[in-house]
Amino acid sequence: MSGPDFIKTPKGRKIAYHKTEGIGPCVVFLGGLKSDMEGTKAIHLEDWAIANGRSFLRFDYSGHGSSSGEFTDGCIGDWAEDTAAILAEVIEGSLLLVGSSMGGWQSLLAAKRMPERIMGLVTIAAAPDFTEDSMWASFDEAQRAQLDAEGQVALPSEYGEPYIITKRMIEDGREQLVLRTPLELPFPTRFLQGTADEDVDMSVALRLLEHANGSDLRLTLVDGADHRFSDNDCLALIEQSVEEVLRAGES
Repeated sequence: MSGPDFIKTPKGRKIAYHKTEGIGPCVVFLGGLKSDMEGTKAIHLEDWAIANGRSFLRFDYSGHGSSSGEFTDGCIGDWAEDTAAILAEVIEGSLLLVGSSMGGWQSLLAAKRMPERIMGLVTIAAAPDFTEDSMWASFDEAQRAQLDAEGQVALPSEYGEPYIITKRMIEDGREQLVLRTPLELPFPTRFLQGTADEDVDMSVALRLLEHANGSDLRLTLVDGADHRFSDNDCLALIEQSVEEVLRAGES
């Protein structure tokens, strides 16, 4: 496969992406924290799009994958700006957003920013407000003191090197919260969540379902599925959910 294309955002960040041409709405995959557009779910959806002649986009936030910048320089608001910039510059028309983990939060921010363009939404182990409800809430006094004094703390990760969480990420996260104010999702929306997810508890999915307001919201819990949500059955469910939203939105 050829290398990615790039755009430069209004803030000067260089964002890498792969765009598959096809009929719309464009299906857009939004990845998780410290993941990139080469992951299993993104590639599976791209293969599905090619097979079905569908428009599809995958991309890397700044500080992720092939895009410019360092992870530790970024925050939720920066990545929301990256998302808004690439959706504005690369895609015309309506969008079906597929957000995984932190990408689920990003998809909800995009839905608030540009509701007129969103025709549907699928989230996978969505992690809205995690900087406050998961990270900050779990920090002990020593970690909070270290964050204040040094500007960052290191959190262990099962996916490789520790996550370096900055004070800026925590503080900016408080400006991006979506579960404290009304969340309108006036389009077909499917929330997918594994019961064995050790990173995002299924209570988060239940809270999101209860908090959001829309006429076509559904939550599917998959017994035994973990946070990766990438085995064959989970990939098939993601694909089916995208197709269901497309049918509902295009009917």
